[in-house]
Amino acid sequence: MQTQSLKNKLIGDKRFYGRVLNILLPIIIQNTVSNVVSLVDNVMIGAVGTLEMSAVAIVNQLLFIFYLCIFGGLAGAGIFAAQYAGAKDDKGIRHCFRMKLYIAALMSVIAFAVFLIFPKQLISMYFAEDTAATDAANTLKFALDYLFVMLIGLVPFAFSQVYGSTLRELGETKVPMLASVTAICVNLLFNYVLIFGNKGLPFLPFAPLGVVGAAVATVLSRFAEAAIIIIYIHKNCDKYPFIKGAYSSPKIPLDLFQNIVRKGSPLLINEFFWSLGMAMLNQCYSLRGLEVVAASNISSTASNLFNVAFLSMGNAIAIMAGQYLGAGENEKAKTTVWRLLFLSVVVCVIMGGLLIAAAPFIPLLYNTTETVREMAKELLYVVAALMPFYAFAHGTYFALRSGGKTMITLVFDCGFTWGLAFPLAFILSRFTVLPMLPMFLIIQLLDVVKCIIGFVLVKKGVWINNIVENMP
Repeated sequence: MQTQSLKNKLIGDKRFYGRVLNILLPIIIQNTVSNVVSLVDNVMIGAVGTLEMSAVAIVNQLLFIFYLCIFGGLAGAGIFAAQYAGAKDDKGIRHCFRMKLYIAALMSVIAFAVFLIFPKQLISMYFAEDTAATDAANTLKFALDYLFVMLIGLVPFAFSQVYGSTLRELGETKVPMLASVTAICVNLLFNYVLIFGNKGLPFLPFAPLGVVGAAVATVLSRFAEAAIIIIYIHKNCDKYPFIKGAYSSPKIPLDLFQNIVRKGSPLLINEFFWSLGMAMLNQCYSLRGLEVVAASNISSTASNLFNVAFLSMGNAIAIMAGQYLGAGENEKAKTTVWRLLFLSVVVCVIMGGLLIAAAPFIPLLYNTTETVREMAKELLYVVAALMPFYAFAHGTYFALRSGGKTMITLVFDCGFTWGLAFPLAFILSRFTVLPMLPMFLIIQLLDVVKCIIGFVLVKKGVWINNIVENMP
C-alpha cells in the first residue's frame, strides 16, 4: 500500500504528462536549439583563436549577470501573473505586465551605465597574474570590441523577456519558442557570414569581422525575437486580453505594486548576487590561467545543451504549480511538484549518461590546444555525474518560488552560493595549489547539500501559498 502511495505521488497519469508535455516541449525545443547554436557559435569563435574564445567567454559571463537580473526582476511580477492566470484575472495580468516594463527599463539603464563606465576593470578581473602581457592586451581588446556591440542588444532582449515570460505564465510556450528559434536561425546565419567574411564565403565583399561579427549577429537575432513576440501579441489581443489597454495608463494598484516589490525584490537580489557569485566562481577558476577560461567555456557551453531538460522543467514547475496555487488547488500543486521533480531527476540520469559518452568528442570540435581539450573533457565528466543533483536543486528552487516564498529562495540559492561555494572556491584558488579539476569537483559536490536542504523545504510545504487571493 505504501509503495502504491509513493508511486501515485511520483508518477502521474497520461493526462498529467500530456499537460506537462504541452508546456515543456516548446521550452525544451527553444532551449535545445538555442544551446546547439551557442555551441556552434562557440566553435566558430574557437576557430578564430583561443584568445578570441576566452574574450567572448569573459564578456558573456559578465552579460550573464544582466540576463539573470532581468529574469529575477521579472520573476516577482511573474509569480503574481501565473497565479492571476490560474484565477482567470486578465486585469491582474495586465498590471503585472506593466510592472515588468518598468523593471526591464530600470535594469537596462543600470546595465548600460555599469558596462560603459567599468568595462576594462570588469574584464581584467579574469586575467591570472602570470598571464602574458601580450595575451592579456589582445584578450582585453577582443572583449571590449565584443562588449560594445552586444550592449545594443540589451533593450530588445529585455522587451522579448517581458512579453515572452508573460505568455509562458499564461501557459503559452509555443509562441516564445517559435520567436526564439527564428532568432536563433538569424543568429546562426549571420554568425558564419560576419565572423568569417570572405574567408568563409569568397564572394563576400568584406574581410572577417571575428568577435565583432559574432556580436552583430547576436544583436540582430535579439531584434528579430522581440519583433516577432511583440507583433504577435498585439495582433492577437482578443486571445491575450491582458495587452488591451496595457499602454493606455501607467498605473498599477498600490497594494499590488508594494506586494510585487516585496516579493520580487528578494528574487532580483538573488539573481543578481547568484549570477555575480557564478562570475566570481569563474574568476576563481580563471586564476589557474587563460586555458582554464577556454576549457570552462567549452564545458559550460556543451553541458548547457544537455541541461535543457532540467532547466526547462523549472519553468514547468513554476507555471503549473503557480496556476494551481492561484486557483486554490493546493493538493494538486503539491503533487505536481513532486512528480516533476522525480521526472526531472530520472531524465537527467539519462542525459548525464549521454554527456559522459559525448565528453571525449565535444572538445575535438574546437581549434585549441590539447591541454584545453583534455581539461574540458574532464570538466564535462564532473558535470555529467552530478546532473541529477543539479536537476533536483533547480526544481526545488522553482517550487519554493511558485508560492511567493522569495525570502526563502534568496537564502536557499544566493545564501548558499555566497555563504559556502564562493568562500571555499576563494580559499582553494588563492591559498592552495590544487589543480582546476579537483577544485571544480569539490565546489560542484556542494550541490548535494543544497539538494538535502531543498528536499526538506519542499516536503514541509512552506512554499504553498496563494498570493493573489483578495488582491485588487
